[in-house]
Amino acid sequence: MSAGRTHMLKTALLTTAALALVVPAAADAHVTVQPNTAAAGSFTRLDVRVPNERDDASTNKIVVQFPEGFADASFEANPGWDIKVTKKKLAKPVQTDDGEVTEGVNTITWTAKSAADAIPPGGFEDFGLSVQIPGKAGDTLTFKALQTYSNKEVVRWIGAESSDNPAPTVSVTAAADESGAAPAATPAATQAAATATPAASSSDDGGSSNGLAIVALIVGALGLIVGVFGVMSGRRAKSLA
Repeated sequence: MSAGRTHMLKTALLTTAALALVVPAAADAHVTVQPNTAAAGSFTRLDVRVPNERDDASTNKIVVQFPEGFADASFEANPGWDIKVTKKKLAKPVQTDDGEVTEGVNTITWTAKSAADAIPPGGFEDFGLSVQIPGKAGDTLTFKALQTYSNKEVVRWIGAESSDNPAPTVSVTAAADESGAAPAATPAATQAAATATPAASSSDDGGSSNGLAIVALIVGALGLIVGVFGVMSGRRAKSLA
């Protein structure tokens, strides 16, 4: 291979490696909802994470559309941002401790109060929410979002996961035991444990008795050997006499 072709091949490989590093970094800059998994029926915190992807403009508005099933959502106050919540009629009413809820969250809009409060180039902001996760294990909750920049550009995060502008999603997992405590022991298990305890003590007592018996046998054997030795010594002495 000529030197020219070798140089061209090296250049192509370096360019490919550089692009491989750049692509994941761009993908990580999408608007997302954190964490992206949550247990069905759980009361949890979700954060709408909004990075600024422009070098010459700030993000001054974000609108998030909620999927079906959210009866309510509490929001964390972000200094420098106004917050507006709109409602919609639920396709299926939600039962709560306070009764049936027929309206749920439609959208939440965060708007920067001033240019200084907007998300600057290279920055990001987390907008916290406290919600109860609807649905069942295996469901995917899709939060479509619109990101507005100070130059009037609007980025629509509403596409599929494989698109350039994917919508934020949360995967619903199986409901967990809210108490987090280990299951209580059954009466049968408790009785078995109580029965097993004396048995263990008896075993220990038996082991101690066996040890004493072995010591006694050894002492007896030593005494027998000494006695035999004494008898033999006496007989030998008589024969010499």
